[in-house]
Amino acid sequence: MTNIINYIKDFLGRSGSYVFSASIISRLLSFLASWLALQLVPNKELGVVLFAYNIIAFLTPFGGLGLPQSLIRYGALLPLEKEKDNLFVYVLKKGLLVTFYIIVIIIISGYFIPFKFENTGYYLSLLSFILIPLFVFDIIKIQFRLKHDNKSFSKADIVYNVSLTVGVFLLSYFFQEKGYILALILAPAIPSILFLKKLNIRYTVQKKPNVVNFTFWKYGFYSSITSIVTSLLLIIDILLIGHLMEDAEMVTVYKYVSIIPLSLLFLPQVFMATDFVSFTEKIKEKKYIFNYIKNYMSLFFIISLLICLFFGFFSKETLALFSDEFVKYSESFLILILGITGILVFRGLFGNLLSSIGKIEVNSYIIGVALVINVISNYYLIPLYGIKGAAITSAFLMWFTGIFSCLSFLYLYKRFLKE
Repeated sequence: MTNIINYIKDFLGRSGSYVFSASIISRLLSFLASWLALQLVPNKELGVVLFAYNIIAFLTPFGGLGLPQSLIRYGALLPLEKEKDNLFVYVLKKGLLVTFYIIVIIIISGYFIPFKFENTGYYLSLLSFILIPLFVFDIIKIQFRLKHDNKSFSKADIVYNVSLTVGVFLLSYFFQEKGYILALILAPAIPSILFLKKLNIRYTVQKKPNVVNFTFWKYGFYSSITSIVTSLLLIIDILLIGHLMEDAEMVTVYKYVSIIPLSLLFLPQVFMATDFVSFTEKIKEKKYIFNYIKNYMSLFFIISLLICLFFGFFSKETLALFSDEFVKYSESFLILILGITGILVFRGLFGNLLSSIGKIEVNSYIIGVALVINVISNYYLIPLYGIKGAAITSAFLMWFTGIFSCLSFLYLYKRFLKE
């Protein structure tokens, strides 16, 4: 217990309390924004927008072709702040260009794909414009982390979610689904404008950063692939429910049943957002890394147990916060709660450690295998059990990917230390 307490103290010493508080506030605001959308936008139209938005969420990591992740990994290895700033400018310019081309491809493709739900292609084209502000906002937050300025990182996250909540309320009230889409686009644009100047960076690159080479771009590419298949692993259920059940309202139901379980993933994300740069800087120190692993897993085992106990007693009351109609899906909700513990204890940590040692492609392979299993399993289980079948598949794969990430890191870390 003493080690866990010291671990938490170290976390707080890196302004982890700001990141944690901002995450809590952001999740509550995100929850409120989702609830407001449910109240203000007709369920059928909201289901179609969410279907299109999940496609964009799947493609979002391709914004910048994964360069944000190259920025944080290689930026953490650079000793001088001037070098980190130079790398930021390089990533900003190259990433915006790549993202523009991706948007063009999405818009063109959206009008040729025969979607089952009316207006999906139209909504997809509108939502594609969110990729630019999301990319800029992402690298701004990463740069704050590289500067160990977790306070500014946290403030930026809060401004984003405040903008989202206010935007959803006002714009959805007056313009329904179109207003909701506009709110989603403006939410990352507002904090990007406000916080870009705070970085105090000169945007004239004197020379190409030394760390930029084929490996740098390869890492970013594999990062985007990993993020995409990870996102798809999380949203494939919604896509397959929409495809196999052909019921837009069931898409909405599963979206809201899974909101809280998936939102709980902010817990490992808080620690990784706070600590990734720090443990990447010390990744060669074996004793430090294994001590970090031990303390992290001990803490999150306790957290996971408490989460399961709480929702085991209050699952129906929790779903009733959205709508009384969702209470009958409490079993699917509990299955997802059990599933996310596999991410809390294992994948949240070891997926990031694999990235830290430069083996992000291993994450791609693990999630890729899980994705294949997901599609095959859902094609069988969703027609039989509806959204409960999708929940069973997701829960199993959360544990599957977590355990394999752990085993992969332990094996590859030994080789990494010998290099």
